[in-house]
Amino acid sequence: MAAGMIAAAQSPGSRPNFIVILADDLGYGDLSSYGSQRMRTPRIDSLAREGVRFTSAYVTAALCSPSRAGLMTGRYQQRFGHEFNPRNLDGAPEIGLPLDQITMAQRLRTLGYRTGAIGKWHLGSSPAHHPLERGFDEFFGFLRGANSYFLPTTPGRGLLQPTPVAAAAPLEKPGARAQIFRNRDTVEENEYLTDAFGREAASFIERHKTSPFFLYVAFNAVHTPLQSMERHWDRFPEIANPRHRMLAAMASAMDDAVGLILAKLAERGLEKNTLVVFLSDNGSPAHFGAGSNAPLGGEKVTYYEGGIRVPFLIRFPGRVKAGQEYDQPVSSLDVLPTLLAAAGSARPAELDGVDLMPHLKGDRQQPPHETLYWRAGYQTAARRGPWKLLQIDGKARLFHLGSDLAERKDVAAQHPDVTKALVEAVARWNSGLVKPLWAPARIPIPVHGEPLRWDGEP
Repeated sequence: MAAGMIAAAQSPGSRPNFIVILADDLGYGDLSSYGSQRMRTPRIDSLAREGVRFTSAYVTAALCSPSRAGLMTGRYQQRFGHEFNPRNLDGAPEIGLPLDQITMAQRLRTLGYRTGAIGKWHLGSSPAHHPLERGFDEFFGFLRGANSYFLPTTPGRGLLQPTPVAAAAPLEKPGARAQIFRNRDTVEENEYLTDAFGREAASFIERHKTSPFFLYVAFNAVHTPLQSMERHWDRFPEIANPRHRMLAAMASAMDDAVGLILAKLAERGLEKNTLVVFLSDNGSPAHFGAGSNAPLGGEKVTYYEGGIRVPFLIRFPGRVKAGQEYDQPVSSLDVLPTLLAAAGSARPAELDGVDLMPHLKGDRQQPPHETLYWRAGYQTAARRGPWKLLQIDGKARLFHLGSDLAERKDVAAQHPDVTKALVEAVARWNSGLVKPLWAPARIPIPVHGEPLRWDGEP
């Protein structure tokens, strides 16, 4: 019997629920479970204690929208032109995730799942790109790439004035808020956005507790503007640097919201039948002076490890052994195939990711991927085993991540065969891609003191 038929034959209560939680611009070093000394994120960290902590997990892009396109489709977004953040071009309607691409929500809704999206969308804001047109039954959040966390009327909002930092994004000042939608209707939302998204996620679980559901919770935390509530700020009096303290406060608020989600699952007895995924969409924009990608080099927009290696946790009680640490390279591309397999559905041939469960259970000893690839305009990269190739403006650099995690020592000249093999592999992969559907901005971000310009948009 085909896997899809098996899924259809299962009773609704026997199929697992799925929750995918996506943080925004959360760096590899921005969780206590990933070594941060200043962050306190016990609820998020509980997913690591009760599930799997991935130490070599990657996203498909070093900036928000294309990374989400890869996650949402299970395909390299360069295959369909979503290579950069969408922008308005000459007054034309904003473009987004191409309409011929099948989303995670569409695939799961076909299997009988109730689907909900909460938080930041950033995959197009035209009516045709709205989440309700892309497989979601419900939506609460905003469509753009960033938003103010509170309004001037929000009770308890922070009113602090940290010392300005050159080239840094604004802090705490309440500004214009992009429209908040409940489904297609705009709503007034005076609560701190991170709190509101946690509230709405718990409500979705409560309303759909008796049927299989897929819930996508895309926090805009800890993306700029850096804004926190006083109660979160007050938790970190020991942090002297105001930007570090602000980020810790914002992450703590997100941790509270994740706690609401996990508590609701426990309250309704859904923990053992719910697969929870937590990851970030890209690395921290460390040049803002707040987040950390330690011990990695580079940051958001760059294709050094700090731009694309992210915190990634999976909890699935009874199906995945608790307390695991998994170091083989995995990708956000793997989330969709993993969910589909858990739902009893076959993996569609066009997906680039794989089902991670056989690897986590020890049924498959080989790495999930022989090679992972990246492209952003003139920049390309590849990871194969311990080797990382980075091509910037035609120059090939090679790093051995096992001995040089910060990518400070280019060893291309010492290992010409490895360099050549990876350059050829990238060329073969690149030949199957399409041209970007829209142009990027070129962003100057130095790495290790070297002035570099990257194709992207902060």
